Amino acid sequence: MTKAQVIHQLGAPEAMVWQEWPVPDPAPGEVRVRHTAVGVNFADTYHRGGISHPWPVPPCPVVIGFEAVGIVEGVGDGVAGFAAGDRVAYGIPPLGAYAEVRNYPADKLLQLPDGLDDVTVAALLMKGMTAHYLLHRTYKVQPGDAVLVHAAAGGMGLILCQWARALGATVIGTVSTQEKAERARAAGCHHPVVRGEADFVATVSEVTGGEGCAVVYEAIGKDTLQRSLDCLRLMGVCAAYGHVSGPPDPVDIIQDLGWRGSLFITRPAIMHYVAKRSDLEWTANDLFAAIRDGVVSASIERELPLRDAVEAHRALQSGTTQGATVLIP
Repeated sequence: MTKAQVIHQLGAPEAMVWQEWPVPDPAPGEVRVRHTAVGVNFADTYHRGGISHPWPVPPCPVVIGFEAVGIVEGVGDGVAGFAAGDRVAYGIPPLGAYAEVRNYPADKLLQLPDGLDDVTVAALLMKGMTAHYLLHRTYKVQPGDAVLVHAAAGGMGLILCQWARALGATVIGTVSTQEKAERARAAGCHHPVVRGEADFVATVSEVTGGEGCAVVYEAIGKDTLQRSLDCLRLMGVCAAYGHVSGPPDPVDIIQDLGWRGSLFITRPAIMHYVAKRSDLEWTANDLFAAIRDGVVSASIERELPLRDAVEAHRALQSGTTQGATVLIP
């Protein structure tokens, strides 16, 4: 019998209970993984609270989490390409990562290359794969493009700043404090803007000579989306991949998009970009190479024991975290 953070009734961080959790033998197509590091994502707080976004939450009792690194302990019938002792990682559901051991579908599991640290990958995998599709597929960033990154000092924002700068973009980012502005600047944000102290729309206009950004990476939602659209150049793209301030108001395609300059808006989600095994491997392998080459690095604020996941969620929801949190089983 192993242990996990089990939720019997969805709700506050305290809904997670550290207890014994049975793990059966892997079913056909599954791999049994003993975790060495578990990533924490803001979406975990949605799932714990009962919001089935971006993925459905199974009925209680349930274990949440969808990002981890570990060692293969066994494989089910029909599994090829994985064997006991392999170092592996995953960054998409099914949920169940907040556990010492779990079974996971082989078709979504990744081999972890030598030379990559378990904690680093757990901090970067899901966010890094998200950054990859945002920067290379949702809108393919080109040298000289101006981009706007909201929440630039958060776990996702820091990766976007690093990678966008490496691609040759001019990076403008919004943050909530001066301390976070310096953190974003160190990660590659050329022009950090503290919300409440300066107008990010005005900064974008000044930096781009009135042209606007090629793309806005919109992670805040209700509080900023309309202003984000004001930051775009003609035919610019708003990639609304998060909504920490709440779902945005409906967008009028004529007034909000058409009259502003034939704008595009999309709500991208990783499960669609890596639905094919080939896309999953391409995305992950590009990220692994970017980590190895120093293009992106983990900004890990805290490593906590998995048994202290409640504390991790409290901090995450407080808005005071900077960088990533990793749970160690």
